Amino acid sequence: MTQPSALDGDTIAAIATAPGRGGVGIIRISGVMAQEIGETITRQDLSPRHAHFSSFHNAAGNLLDSGITLFFPGPHSFTGEDVVELQAHGGPVILDLLLKEACRLGARQARPGEFSQRAYLNNKIDLAQAEAIADLINSTTEKAALNASRSLQGEFSRKIDELVARVTRLRVYVEAAIDFPEEEIDFIADGEVKEQLQGIIDQLQAVLKEARQGSLMQEGMKLVIAGKPNAGKSSLLNALSGQDTAIVTAIEGTTRDVLREHIQIDGMPLHIVDTAGLHDSTDEIEQEGIRRAWREIASADHILLVVDDSTTAGRDMHANTIWPEKDQHLTRDIPVSIVQNKCDLSGCEPVIDSSQDCTIIHLSAKTGAGMKLLTQHLKSCMGYEDSGEGSFSARRRHLQSLEGAGDYLQAGQRQLLQAGAGELLAEDLRLCQSSLGEITGAISSDELLGEIFSSFCIGK
Repeated sequence: MTQPSALDGDTIAAIATAPGRGGVGIIRISGVMAQEIGETITRQDLSPRHAHFSSFHNAAGNLLDSGITLFFPGPHSFTGEDVVELQAHGGPVILDLLLKEACRLGARQARPGEFSQRAYLNNKIDLAQAEAIADLINSTTEKAALNASRSLQGEFSRKIDELVARVTRLRVYVEAAIDFPEEEIDFIADGEVKEQLQGIIDQLQAVLKEARQGSLMQEGMKLVIAGKPNAGKSSLLNALSGQDTAIVTAIEGTTRDVLREHIQIDGMPLHIVDTAGLHDSTDEIEQEGIRRAWREIASADHILLVVDDSTTAGRDMHANTIWPEKDQHLTRDIPVSIVQNKCDLSGCEPVIDSSQDCTIIHLSAKTGAGMKLLTQHLKSCMGYEDSGEGSFSARRRHLQSLEGAGDYLQAGQRQLLQAGAGELLAEDLRLCQSSLGEITGAISSDELLGEIFSSFCIGK
C-alpha cells in the first residue's frame, strides 16, 4: 500500500538520464498515480519489482517506442512512494514525448532534486546521504567518487549518530543530577562526566579530521595565480595543468581575462585560476581584466603570488612588502605562497623556504624545475593526507556544523572545570546536539533544504 508523500501528494515525472543521445533513456515517475500512469502508457498490468518488456503508447494509440518498465511499490522504493521507470531508447525526442504523456496523464514535471527530497522526507535516506547522491554524480576524481559512495551507504551518518547518542547519554546524566539533587550525584567530584566529555571531544575531532579530508576530495581547492605582468603566471598555469591552456609571450599584458583549469594532484581536485597582471594601466580592457583578477583573488582558498626571480634577487620576499596593495582589496585573510619563478635565469637552485611568514618556492615553470616542490606544498597547506584517512564525502556546511559542535563541547568543558556549572554544561550539550543534527537533517530548516536540493539534477 502506497504511503502518502511527505510533500504535496503530487505525482512527479522527469527524464532521469543525462541530456543527449544514448542507448537507453529513463523516465522516472513517483507518486500515488505512478502505477496508473505506467499501466496506461504500457497498456499492461505491472507486477512489483519485475522487468516488463513493454510498448509505450500515447493517447491516440500511436506506438512511441518499446523498452523495459519497472514498478516499485511504496514504501519499498527510492522515494518511499510508488515509482515507475520507463526505459526507452535514449533519444531526446522520444524521451520528451514520453514525459509529456506522463504529464498529460496527471503527473507534473519534477523540480531539481525532488526525487531525492522525497526520499529524505519519507525517511528513506537522511540529509547527508541525499547530499552524497549529488556528490557522487559530480565527483571529478576516483577517490571523491568512492568517498561519496560510502556516504551514500551511511558511513558518515553512522559516525554522526554515534556522536549524537554519546552526547545524549551524557546530557541525560547531567540533567538528572541537576533535577534530582536528593540523589546526591556529584558528577564533578566523581570524574565520570569529565571523562565522558573528553571522550566525546576526542571522537568528534577524529570525525572532523576525516570530514576535512572528505570535503577536500569532493570540493578541492581554489588556487588563484596572481602577480605583476610578465612574471610567468601563465607559464605556471600551463606547467600545473600539463597543457598549453594560456598563451605565453614576452609581451606584458598578454593575459587580459580570467583563465580556469581543473586538475588533480594525487586525487585532490585543484581549481586553478590564472589572472591578468596587476599593475596601473590606462587601457580600458586591461583595467577590466585587473578588476576581474581582484574578484577572483578575493574568493581564493590559496594565492600563489608569482614574482620574477631574475629581477628580485636579494630583495626582501615578504608578502606584505612586495604586495602591499593586497590588504586594500581583500576583506579576509587568505594564505599566500610566493613563487619566485624563472630560477633558470637567476641561477638559483629550486628550493622551498618555509622559515618566513609565508612559504617561498624557487622554481622554473618553463623548465619544470621545482614544480614537484610546489605540488607537495599545495597538498600540505590544504591539509591533504594521502593515507586513506578520508572515508566519506563531506561538504563545507558539514565542517561548519562539526566545528560548531566542537566549540560547544569545549565551552561546556570550561563551565564544568572552572565553574562547576552543570546547568550551563547541559545547555552546551543541547546546542552540540542541535549542531550535529543539522548534518543528517534531524534538525533542519526549510531554507536549508531548499538550498541543498535546488542544486541537484532534475530526475534525482
